[in-house]
Amino acid sequence: MKYRKLGSTGLIVSEMALGTMQFGGKMNMGNLGQEDTTRMVNVALDRGINFVDTADVYSLGESETLVGNALKGIRQEIVLATKVRLPMSENFNRSGATRVNIMREVEGSLQRLQTDYIDLYQVHGWDSNTPLEETLRTLNDLVRQGKVRYIGLSNLMSWQAATAIMLQERLGLEKYVTAQMYYSLVGRGLEDEFQSFAEYHNIGILVWSPLAGGFLTGKYTLTNPAPVGTRFAETGAFVPFDKELGYLVVEALKQVAGRHNVSLARVALAWVLGRPAVSSVIIAGRKIEQLEDNVAAVDLRLSDEDVRLLDGVSDPGVPYPKWMVLQLDTAEDPRPKVLHPERYANGGPWRDLRGTSHRAESILPPQVRSPRLQR
Repeated sequence: MKYRKLGSTGLIVSEMALGTMQFGGKMNMGNLGQEDTTRMVNVALDRGINFVDTADVYSLGESETLVGNALKGIRQEIVLATKVRLPMSENFNRSGATRVNIMREVEGSLQRLQTDYIDLYQVHGWDSNTPLEETLRTLNDLVRQGKVRYIGLSNLMSWQAATAIMLQERLGLEKYVTAQMYYSLVGRGLEDEFQSFAEYHNIGILVWSPLAGGFLTGKYTLTNPAPVGTRFAETGAFVPFDKELGYLVVEALKQVAGRHNVSLARVALAWVLGRPAVSSVIIAGRKIEQLEDNVAAVDLRLSDEDVRLLDGVSDPGVPYPKWMVLQLDTAEDPRPKVLHPERYANGGPWRDLRGTSHRAESILPPQVRSPRLQR
């Protein structure tokens, strides 16, 4: 296992974190009981994972209970993260990022996890019905009380996260140090704005669903689609994505996996590990062999050719205003060429668009242009 700092903190976490949505039977996401949970946790720890991520809402507390039991006697040796915000019952006050709900839910999580502190407490999503200052002051109080060590956000848009950070700085409150976000080869929307935001503020990205709900393991391909009647065929993957693009990505993964004689999943995970601002990648296999194969991705080194292939086939294009920012700040401004000449060694990170068509094909640099866009 390899390790990185958790965002701007001094806390060190494994590059792979153990996800726990599959523990418990109330979400139909794995239905693993106590025996399987304990075995999975022990194998993860044996492989060097020191970071476990859960949430109060996973099987409505059952996942936290199972994890708490599995960590008896070793809780102090690991970094433990959980979340709050999503509904825990039909009572509308048992939802949201209100002071009442956060204060109640942190106590519930502490009890279920059998611990007196949480290393990383994350707000599971934006709450448009609660004043942001109320949420941030409450999280600050939890840190001051010693019940929480660090705080993080999850599933926010860039402007929402930036507003929160600005407010924390202005009010002198504990700042968010992580952002748990979806990111994969078929879901690269994080790169539009959020990734740059995280780099600028030194916020560590914790990646969830790096295999797009299992799609990137290669189980389904263009020539072997999901059978009619299966959950994937009827409702799609755990996360939405363009299937046409997805099948092209799987074919590229096969090429790279063949070169290294490894699984497609391992390649997909290694690609995510190589992206900017990533502190840890959350894996959540239902079987021990899946977990062990995923962990091995930390030792896979993709070549430049591998990365170019994966980047190119999965590139969804560059939206406005990002392409305009890059055009003005990178292509037209002469200073970066003087200050960072290494970035321009192969022609530059961005193609100057002046005098060209603004169609998607012309916006993307040729070396990373998607085959899908070239048709």
